[in-house]
Amino acid sequence: MANIKSALKRIEVAERNRLHNRSYKSAVKTLTKNYLAAIEAHQANPSPDSLKQVEATMAAAYSKIDKAVKCGVLHANTGARKKSRIARALKAQEAAGAAS
Repeated sequence: MANIKSALKRIEVAERNRLHNRSYKSAVKTLTKNYLAAIEAHQANPSPDSLKQVEATMAAAYSKIDKAVKCGVLHANTGARKKSRIARALKAQEAAGAAS
């Protein structure tokens, strides 16, 4: 354990930042899972309401990813990759629906 006052403060700040970052990362994962579940529901029963739900969850996930990048929780390339994978999941579902 540190004895110097500034080192003790750095430990406290680091822990606070770690918890803040963890909450952002967890929210991104949760919103991504909600989005993928909405896509599955839309694929099982396509309707305008389910499509609106998919778009709403996509917007929420995009927003949280962008905020995490802005706060420095995620690297810019990581945020772009996550958003790309989200968009690609919808495109794959649309392609599968058009093929069948």
